[in-house]
Amino acid sequence: MAYTLPSLPYAYDALEPHIDAQTMEIHHTKHHQAYITNVNAAIAGKELESKSVENLISQLDVVPADIKTVVRNHGGGHANHSLFWTIMGPNGGGQPSGELAAAIEADLGGLDAFRSAFNDAAAKRFGSGWAWLVVSQNGKLAVGSTANQDNPLMGEAIAGIGGIPILGLDVWEHAYYLKYQSRRPDYIAAFWNVIDWAAVAERFADAKR
Repeated sequence: MAYTLPSLPYAYDALEPHIDAQTMEIHHTKHHQAYITNVNAAIAGKELESKSVENLISQLDVVPADIKTVVRNHGGGHANHSLFWTIMGPNGGGQPSGELAAAIEADLGGLDAFRSAFNDAAAKRFGSGWAWLVVSQNGKLAVGSTANQDNPLMGEAIAGIGGIPILGLDVWEHAYYLKYQSRRPDYIAAFWNVIDWAAVAERFADAKR
């Protein structure tokens, strides 16, 4: 079955003033939709259509060679954005709590150290890509970044970091240029004001099961 564009759980202007409405609408309806259109075209009529996009990109070794790059780029784009929309919200910001906060303290040295590492991963990702907080195979949290639309589900050999992503930040210029132009660090700083920590904690709990 073909993938479809997920609806946002909030209005395009809900993340103002941190992420502007025009960027959100273009990002969602144009960029995300394009990734979906292209991955659907690549896998049309194949058994791969029955897989969730997360399963699809985590098993690139079974994807035929002639469509593997398209699936990696555009399937990755669909998976990445599908996560991205859900870990932000109009009542975001603040700090994580409960088991997630405890894991950040134990695995990453505390919230300040985590924020510094995540900001660094996002700011120093050359060109286009994503910064991630993942649950590694050993069950511990880790921070890293990927190029282009690579996703940690693809594994370390492909994406440079492996694990189950629970928080991701899009640092492609289309995610912030209308408001922030070349000021990527300002966009990264603004992101902390829209993180839905309850959604991240839910993903953390699911990844630990």
